[in-house]
Amino acid sequence: MFAVNEYFGGKVKSITFAQNGQKVTAGVMAAGEYTFKTGDKELMKVTAGSMDVRLPGETAFTTYQAGQEYKVPANAAFDLKIAADVSYLCYFG
Repeated sequence: MFAVNEYFGGKVKSITFAQNGQKVTAGVMAAGEYTFKTGDKELMKVTAGSMDVRLPGETAFTTYQAGQEYKVPANAAFDLKIAADVSYLCYFG
């Protein structure tokens, strides 16, 4: 079944599901700045809008637009700057 997740006072929401045995979340983020921590490695795919992302070990932010993706290692933290509402898919593991 689906699980609904809410973070940062409701500014980030996602629905968790499984695809071919892999955990996936489909989510949305409101404008703002966020720091996320990972347990598993993650593949993030931007589906609408754009994200400014500072990955672990990097000093600068990189902009990812709809249709682009980036990878985050397990047990790490990464920073996001969201200028306008954005949607994404996140594949875990």
